[in-house]
Amino acid sequence: MGRKYFDAGNTDYTKQLSEYAVGLRYEGLPGEVVERAKLMTLHTVGVSLAAAQVPLTERAVKTGLRLNGGEGGKATSWVGGQKLSAASAAFVNGTVSDMLDWEDCSWAGHPSAGTFPAAVALAEELGLDGKKYIEGVVAGLEVYARVAMSVQPPRDFNHNKGWGLTSWQIYASAAAAAKLLGLDAGKTNQAYGLAALYTSIPTNLTQATMSDAYHYENGQNALSGVLAGYNAELGIENLTDAFDIPYAYAEQLTSEPKRDWVVKDLDQFLLLKILIKHWPANMWVQTPVEIAVELAQQHAIRPEDIEEIVVDPPTQFRMHYYPEGFSSLMEAQFSNPFVIASALYDPVPGAQWYDKERLSDPKILALAAKVKPGPSEEHTLMGSFNLYVDGKFPEKTVTITLKDGTRYTGVKAGHKGHPDDMLTREEFCGLFRLNAGKVFGEARVEQIIDFVLDVENRNFADFGALLAPGR
Repeated sequence: MGRKYFDAGNTDYTKQLSEYAVGLRYEGLPGEVVERAKLMTLHTVGVSLAAAQVPLTERAVKTGLRLNGGEGGKATSWVGGQKLSAASAAFVNGTVSDMLDWEDCSWAGHPSAGTFPAAVALAEELGLDGKKYIEGVVAGLEVYARVAMSVQPPRDFNHNKGWGLTSWQIYASAAAAAKLLGLDAGKTNQAYGLAALYTSIPTNLTQATMSDAYHYENGQNALSGVLAGYNAELGIENLTDAFDIPYAYAEQLTSEPKRDWVVKDLDQFLLLKILIKHWPANMWVQTPVEIAVELAQQHAIRPEDIEEIVVDPPTQFRMHYYPEGFSSLMEAQFSNPFVIASALYDPVPGAQWYDKERLSDPKILALAAKVKPGPSEEHTLMGSFNLYVDGKFPEKTVTITLKDGTRYTGVKAGHKGHPDDMLTREEFCGLFRLNAGKVFGEARVEQIIDFVLDVENRNFADFGALLAPGR
């Protein structure tokens, strides 16, 4: 499919991955894979609805409308129900799905924030049935997992040239788009090449500044994945074998790519290894807050009776506390002290944890100040990542000491939603009811659940009506 001016060597990994994605068929998917795709759809839409009142959500919707030139299109903004083009809707929903940091986490990021916004938007625009939608979702999650693995030496980040979650997330949306657009293996190969052109540079800027713009990265990559699918469908010359040609993609991110991981374990479904977040917080905050809430519930602990809370081992870059308050949503979401304090005062999770007033609430800050690092050597982010690669999770001990000297301790390696302790269908639905119930009445919430759980027998042209306001 066109000459190349760099020798791609003897590999054909891009071709293999393209053929794998094209060959995915609903009828050949295991039941547990189909079920997980449905439940992850429900979870992603639910945590997006939960973010409806976050100021940045409103800005994302307004940006999507500007991008779209006003309302008009067949795809739907999940928050607000505006009709948009598939690309504009993917931007809005990709941004909002990550707003509360509540969707998922795989090897190196949040594939749900790319896969589901792109897949739902295109399925709506094209009027596809639910079986085609499931195929697109599975393609997005499976391709993403392997590309992410290939550019991340799992034991030593010293060989990485930068860390940017969205430098590979675009493949979640691009692979879903290519599948839903019905591209053949050659055009799918080109869609991956276009994704390589559109990928974000590896950057740590949002982490370094704790800016909520972090969430816009997800929207941008959901949108760009849709564009990659469109461009490949309409035709482009050459631009193949992005995962084989030196410096086409992999070497831009790491000096030691593992190219063969692009086709690793193609007989397995890696989406079953994706962690689902139980709480609206950063991945490495999940387990400590879960232990703290469980201890408080088991022993009827009141926040005002607490003298100290110790997290051991502490996690690198996740123990920050500011007596004057927190400056952004992201800064709070990444802080064990803030999230634990917020959860103990309000154990029902939601966007209200991060209301602007709460970021500097004296009551929350006073309790957060009592959350201290334990004596053990801290877990580094790299070390935690390596455990996750091995299918494990950092074990945490949380000790709550009361003012009367009573001490309670909990230990947990992984939280509810870890692949080894996955949420049940009813637990997924319960979280959705909690989150969607902030926007819709009970009847509508159940209609959305029924649609997603019965998606094989539905057409996505009907999905947007369920998200329209005023029903």
